[in-house]
Amino acid sequence: MEDASDGFERGWNQQSPSQNSVLPESTEKGTMTVSMIQDNGTPRNTWPNFENQECLPGEVIQQDYHMPDVITVRVETGSNSFQEVVVKVERPTYNKPFLGGFRNVSTGVEFHNAGSQTKPKKRPDKGIQLFCRGTQTVVEKNAQQQTRNTTSTQMTKTGLYVSNMTDKLITPGKYFTAEEYHKRRVEAVIVIQKYFRRWHAAYLVQNLKEQRRLRLAREAQEELQKKWEKEEKLRREYEKKLNPKTREDFELLYHDLQLWMQEETERINRTLTGAKRKAALYALLEEETELIACIGMHKLSANLENQQKAILQFLGKCAQPRRWKAFDGKITEMDTQNSLRGKELLKIYHSINIKDIPKDERISVLLTLKWTVKEHECKLTQEIVALIDREIDLISREVKECNLEGLRKRICTLFLQYIKTPEFNPQVAGLIKLPDMQYLIENIWNGRSALSACSDLYELVMVRWDKQHEWSPWNTILLTKEEADAHLKLCNLQKTYEAPFIYRIEQKLIRAKNYFARIPAMASFLHRSNNQSNANSYQKNSSSKLKK
Repeated sequence: MEDASDGFERGWNQQSPSQNSVLPESTEKGTMTVSMIQDNGTPRNTWPNFENQECLPGEVIQQDYHMPDVITVRVETGSNSFQEVVVKVERPTYNKPFLGGFRNVSTGVEFHNAGSQTKPKKRPDKGIQLFCRGTQTVVEKNAQQQTRNTTSTQMTKTGLYVSNMTDKLITPGKYFTAEEYHKRRVEAVIVIQKYFRRWHAAYLVQNLKEQRRLRLAREAQEELQKKWEKEEKLRREYEKKLNPKTREDFELLYHDLQLWMQEETERINRTLTGAKRKAALYALLEEETELIACIGMHKLSANLENQQKAILQFLGKCAQPRRWKAFDGKITEMDTQNSLRGKELLKIYHSINIKDIPKDERISVLLTLKWTVKEHECKLTQEIVALIDREIDLISREVKECNLEGLRKRICTLFLQYIKTPEFNPQVAGLIKLPDMQYLIENIWNGRSALSACSDLYELVMVRWDKQHEWSPWNTILLTKEEADAHLKLCNLQKTYEAPFIYRIEQKLIRAKNYFARIPAMASFLHRSNNQSNANSYQKNSSSKLKK
């Protein structure tokens, strides 16, 4: 009897629905006797005797009833024989849902609808919060409807006058058949076609005239451009001969001098003989010697100027921020730690090369240079610091500026060597000269991809062989763009490539390392790279031993 209390309440309410009757206190604390008598094969419940309960007629007993845990049921087993059975009442372990009911208006007693005695089956949890479709989906429907628009008209009649001053007299036009209508439409279409063809022909002619005008203007512009380029070329050649700057300019100048010497020698041999010829040749040789000396002086000054420009260009590249183009075409710049270091060194180099500045400013610049190079202890920095102390001492002794030129040039030269060292300026490591890159591509990698042997230089790129280490000439491989993208996605080179291929690549990298080790600016960088690789290999060996 899991829900005996509910059945009891239903039966009691059926007997007296207008009263909130409750069992006496004696029944709450003890057991209850229930007789079950079978009439015509159907069990019938007989309820407890409340004769001892005193109450007035029409009085509502306001006493709560609590079903006991154990009740005694008296069952008729035969004629005039009964048996008492002890029944344990099981309490529900869950709250039943409210399924509605009604309330007596007179007495205020509430009656609830009966619910099932079996606990409903719990739905399996799918891990997703579910909602009813009807509570979250709105079904909309658009429908057209015709509304009524009631109108009326009025006309003149007896007792009503309507003015006809604004009325219009409408007469029917000439009637025409369907054939006449279609004929008129065809004639109208023909007229439209005539006007359109005339407009289209005029448009084509105008377009051809415009193209001819543009072509003639372009040809005239090209002629002017060719003439200007020719004049500009002659002007540049004349300027190069007057003020030669590069090696090609001086080679052109020497070539013109040689041609002039040949022409003059041929003229002298053709027109003069004997002693006059020898004197003329001697004078020509003297003039050639003077011209060669003059060209040599120009070459020295041009070399100094070109060297200074190359130094400033090199320092400018070291101080350049990283740049890349965004999706909208705009250029984005970002200063890295290496570029900021390059800017600092460039600013100091400009400061120490300024001439005719006050002594206090010169001493301040030298002290800034001194504290900058003292960040690294080596023979080069010690020599720079010693020269700076010597110049400061000479400035304090009122030594003339002309006597300090040699010392200042030596400081600039040593500081430039300091800047070109990758250990002190990491930005230098990525600025390899073009001949070195050409040697790396042509001699080390033979101008071909290491994987597919592709020789198209427009498709080849140089990427890191081992992406765990920074880029260097001895940690790079020549591949196509597609091969480079796939190579950079690899995590383990030993498992991806075969042993003979890895051995061949390592041999090429050793050749590149031996070549670049001869460059003084790369020697210290190579030494630091070797120390890093040795430390990484030591860590790998130690970890493998610990695993074993």
